[in-house]
Amino acid sequence: MEMGDVIIIGSGVAALQLATMLSHDKNVKILTKSHIKNANSYLAQGGIAAAIGDHDDTKKHFADTLQAGRFHNNEESVRDILNEAPALISDFYDIFDKDQQGHLLLGQEGAHSVNRIVHSGGDATGKHIIDYLISKLTDNIEVEENMFAYELMIDHKQQRCVGVKAKDQRGITRYFYGDCVILATGGCGQLYPITSNAPTVTGDGIAMAYLAGAEIADMEFIQFHPTLLFKDGEAKGLISEAVRGEGAILVTGDGVPIMEGIHPLKDLAPRHVVSQTIYNYIENGHEVYLDIRSIKNFGKRFPFITANCEKNGIDLSEGKIPVVPGSHFLMGGIKTDIIGRTSIHGLFAIGEVACTGLHGANRLASNSLLEGLYQGKKLSQWINANLKKHPIPNLPEPCPSLSVNNVSLPDVRVLKEMMMKRVGIVRSKELLEEQKHWLDQFHLHDVTRLDAYSIQDITRIFMYITASLITEAALCRTESRGGHFRSDYPFEDDQNWYKKIIIQKHKGEVAIKYEQIEAALVN
Repeated sequence: MEMGDVIIIGSGVAALQLATMLSHDKNVKILTKSHIKNANSYLAQGGIAAAIGDHDDTKKHFADTLQAGRFHNNEESVRDILNEAPALISDFYDIFDKDQQGHLLLGQEGAHSVNRIVHSGGDATGKHIIDYLISKLTDNIEVEENMFAYELMIDHKQQRCVGVKAKDQRGITRYFYGDCVILATGGCGQLYPITSNAPTVTGDGIAMAYLAGAEIADMEFIQFHPTLLFKDGEAKGLISEAVRGEGAILVTGDGVPIMEGIHPLKDLAPRHVVSQTIYNYIENGHEVYLDIRSIKNFGKRFPFITANCEKNGIDLSEGKIPVVPGSHFLMGGIKTDIIGRTSIHGLFAIGEVACTGLHGANRLASNSLLEGLYQGKKLSQWINANLKKHPIPNLPEPCPSLSVNNVSLPDVRVLKEMMMKRVGIVRSKELLEEQKHWLDQFHLHDVTRLDAYSIQDITRIFMYITASLITEAALCRTESRGGHFRSDYPFEDDQNWYKKIIIQKHKGEVAIKYEQIEAALVN
């Protein structure tokens, strides 16, 4: 048994921002399933959006966020986070790129109406922020690497989350108790065969929270990034949206621009529009490229992307980078308020694993690191002011569990292919019902005890559970909005679908409810 005031599961920007801003009298444990830097945040090439330019203001940023999110956003969350953005930028001012006069360089990305993206190291913003936050870790913060959290411990008498079970590299279960348990485990990009996400991002936190009875929202909204470097049939890394912001355009192998006539913003249209367009061309037998010939000093402006292209045998002197869409970001997740409180007392969720309503149906580029910094800061302030000690309950010891209803799960490669085929960029009732029927045969909602499983098997169970939540929500939403596109319902249905789909495990059954949202007005 191991005690801590605050248990943080994950090591991305939200987790580290929280840890470094907690008061030094708090005993903090960070549990991360791999190395502390092996997270999506560290891979983030894009920057952080903030209305700090001379020709910008928060109202414009607000309008762009709602437009990209297709007005499915929580208006209060959007306002609060965007209003805080300039102050959050100032907290990290020294690490951001500046011109010769010392002014912050502001880049452009898709669906932004003005230049408002700050970067660090050109295309290495996430790496620089994580390195900076790690340098601020203090003696009251203990980092446990290669520690796989797999089950939230709920004291039903106290009606609160009191800790988490985790397995070390040897597969030995350890108990971590805390007065606050925070999930900061990221999204679920690895559910698809092509993704920008780190190998560790498999939906663990969402599945854990679901199995513990927390409310899960907006799981149908998956953002597919339009431009992953594609070579030898595999994704080899992300090509940042900033490349198109600097003037690159998407073309076929014959040089035909594919975004002409598709959207007024052309190559800087919202990501779901660009991804669907590329997907359609690929399905019709075309290869798609980013034409970068208009960008001067590409190697200096994008050093990380240049190095990755060269590593993978892409000759940039030809001015074309082969690209394909891939899963990138989850707009949904564990339903929380703006600082991360879930429907379970003592359990919090921050960063991509949480659904605050900021992103709506489709995340605006470079709003995600911003959300992680905001939630980390605000939750630290709440914990510093409100943390209360709770008695340690007597919970049952781990017990063996032999199988999942005696059904073996197929290899995750099968799951990934099925998710892309049936619950990918383009969906339909027929395909979604096929996937639901296929997933239902494994009876994953009946899982209760995971102690006897290996880390590999638990990861696979979590991936299948998270896939089931996505499929269920996508089948329910009979319209197309943001990151959710259905060929049988190709249009937005504002009259019937200004509502959130919330899924919860209740008394062993899957419960689905709908929560009306007010149509946000841009002003």
